[in-house]
Amino acid sequence: MDIRKIDDGLSVSPQIQPDELAAAKAAGFKSVICNRPDGEAADQPSQEEMARAAAEQRMEFRYLPVTPGVVTEETATAFRAALTELPGPTLAYCRSGTRSSTLWALGQATERPVSEILGMAKAAGYDLNGVARRIANGGRTPTDQADASYHVVIVGAGAGGISVAASLKSREPDLEIAIIDPADIHYYQPGWTMVGGGIFEPQKTARTMGSVIPRGVTWIKAAVAAFEPEANAVILDGCRVVKYDRLVVCPGLKLDWEAIPGLEETLGRNGVTSNYRYDLAPYTWELVQGMEAGRALFTQPPMPIKCAGAPQKAMYLSGDHWFRQGRLKDIDIQFMNAGGVLFGVKDYVPALEQYVKKYGATLNFFHNLVAIDGPAKQATFEVKAPDTEAERVTVDFDMIHVVPPQVAPDFIRVSPLADAAGWVDVDQVTLQHKSFANVWSLGDVMNAPNAKTAAAARMQAPVVAENIVADLKGQGPRAAYDGYGSCPLTVERGKIVLAEFGYGGVLKPSFPKILLDGTKPTRAAWWLKERMLPPIYWKGMLRGHEWMAKPADVTVKAD
Repeated sequence: MDIRKIDDGLSVSPQIQPDELAAAKAAGFKSVICNRPDGEAADQPSQEEMARAAAEQRMEFRYLPVTPGVVTEETATAFRAALTELPGPTLAYCRSGTRSSTLWALGQATERPVSEILGMAKAAGYDLNGVARRIANGGRTPTDQADASYHVVIVGAGAGGISVAASLKSREPDLEIAIIDPADIHYYQPGWTMVGGGIFEPQKTARTMGSVIPRGVTWIKAAVAAFEPEANAVILDGCRVVKYDRLVVCPGLKLDWEAIPGLEETLGRNGVTSNYRYDLAPYTWELVQGMEAGRALFTQPPMPIKCAGAPQKAMYLSGDHWFRQGRLKDIDIQFMNAGGVLFGVKDYVPALEQYVKKYGATLNFFHNLVAIDGPAKQATFEVKAPDTEAERVTVDFDMIHVVPPQVAPDFIRVSPLADAAGWVDVDQVTLQHKSFANVWSLGDVMNAPNAKTAAAARMQAPVVAENIVADLKGQGPRAAYDGYGSCPLTVERGKIVLAEFGYGGVLKPSFPKILLDGTKPTRAAWWLKERMLPPIYWKGMLRGHEWMAKPADVTVKAD
């Protein structure tokens, strides 16, 4: 038997034989549902044979046949009722298990989010994207007519989405473009490190979404439930259908707070904070100011994460404040890094190590935060160096800055657009999808091996815009992305190590070394971060001004 668990109450399987029910009984199943009509195959046992075998094992049996390709709403309703009425757990089967999992999915349509249903089925080995529209429609069969159609649809109104919309409009003003995003507020997320360090006020990093949507672009304020790329359709919550000629996918990533037991319920109190959330960054500064003595932990989860330098930026700015206040001798700073290096591009490490030494910070590599007890002020880490057995250690803290693990959004991970790891699968140079030629992606959600930063999105947006315009004209890709990303490492108030690099860790400095040496801490880089980058973001990048972001020709290979 090939039994695949859907949830605690249901598992599904390809065709099973009467003599296999004893093993199913031994595995704990108390009831069986047959979703395969009699007579589909010559070697198939009839439902009467299966019912007798189930009775011999004292298991209840239900026959709910489904003709291949014809899953009715009535059968889905009956299947859901059977799961309520029958003793569980239940084993359902058909020829492959797909019809059984589909019935379960449609029955769950009003109870769970679409992405959760698709994800649970996918984990069991069943791709149900073909019925995503029905699930979004509460399990009912919708019409195929689109509610709206556009030349270009952009999913996500973060840095990448707004920028690519503005870049497209600057090239082709007559394009009909829609941006899909349910959020009311657009955030300048690179500013949250500065909020946590007491440099920016939080309000400086937020604007209403309506104020940043480019003129002439339609804003659809809704959440995406699923994609149907073969039908050129995006399915919204509530089963509204938006059709497109070209699609850009850039919803960002998901901060997986719930992956760390105990974290969500203690965030914002008990000394537990994070600059990765707008409402928590001010609490970071409050904790730093109030800390006179004790232990401060700063965590970094496994890659990939948004802005890989941000976890240590919080440590440096905190350490700088305690240094200036004369408190460092009484504060134990511990950097708990799930990885094995301080920073992924070696050229910047010597300068960073000087600040680690200055602040007396202890570097703990291969330490991954796996649980936290806020009231007890204890954090548990799994320690797993290469070629060693994993062990768990619990560390007391007075303050902890947590960076959560990060994954692609649920509706991306279960979609046909995702690779095996859940990220949108693109060509790393053209940013065009590898399987669907009219789909592009940029920003944190795609799988190109670059740093996930706003600076990267600034360079990617013109590449995507240029290649979409070329595609609309029947031409091949003409713009190339070289993996550029930037991470201004705030090592102290007034100085920054400006890390700029592309694919493979190749340095990509924007300024001559005589003006700004990014491998060393400089005041010029701080001035750039504090004074220049916010207006460049709000008044340049989001308005289609591609200052210092002209895309390279696609014939130029990425380094």
